[in-house]
Amino acid sequence: LKECRLCPRNCGVDRLEGKQGFCRAIGKEIQVARTALHFWEEPCLSGTAGSGTVFFSHCNMQCVFCQNYEISTQDIGQTIDVDRLVEIFFRLEEQGALNLNLVTPTHYIVQIVIALQRAKQQGFSLPVVYNCSGYESVSSLQLLDGLVDIYLPDFKYYEEQLALKYSHAKHYFTYAKQAVQEMIRQTGIPVFDSDGRMLSGTIVRHLLLPGQLEDSKTVVHWFAKHWKDQAYFSLMSQYTPLSWVESYPELNRKVTQEEYDELLE
Repeated sequence: LKECRLCPRNCGVDRLEGKQGFCRAIGKEIQVARTALHFWEEPCLSGTAGSGTVFFSHCNMQCVFCQNYEISTQDIGQTIDVDRLVEIFFRLEEQGALNLNLVTPTHYIVQIVIALQRAKQQGFSLPVVYNCSGYESVSSLQLLDGLVDIYLPDFKYYEEQLALKYSHAKHYFTYAKQAVQEMIRQTGIPVFDSDGRMLSGTIVRHLLLPGQLEDSKTVVHWFAKHWKDQAYFSLMSQYTPLSWVESYPELNRKVTQEEYDELLE
């Protein structure tokens, strides 16, 4: 954290001295915006009991269309230490969560590793879900090897110009494909229990953006060519235009049913 290079932004800032990189996270403590049972993930993750989510404040992507804008770009959340994070893990387990779902965790990966190690030493047994943007460094993901059971990465873009325009994420596709390959290496072929609940594996998510059907088709074809027998694919259509995308008129509408149907086909 003294020279943070946890993600492809490679900022190199001293977070321990209060410096902020692209994600805006500072210090050795953690900022958490929300912890709760969540019922709107993929059915194999939420089931009927809910996924035990920990929504971390800040984000290393800062997408212009972010649906969780207040959490990702504002300083909303409570500052906690690693011991408190461990307590939250156990509280979610006690509430009956099917899994522990770490949402937007990349910039706190060091603290998360410590917390997971401590929790597992104390008997924590839920499958751990790492729910991220896909803009990850393989070297950082390797810190999680053996600690994470399920990876849930986005695979947002194929075209570089879209990644730069909407997320200022240089070489997004290159980093995302390397990251997913590492995730699949760690988790192996997906495993489910008798009730259809996922126990281990990788689910790659893609959100169809309005007007970007061709890029989404390319993402689908890439997945089919490289990972179709190794991971699951979650194709999402719930994009919602919020007030801060008004300066991007092409994004200031919902996805049409025709667009989504064509992508499904």
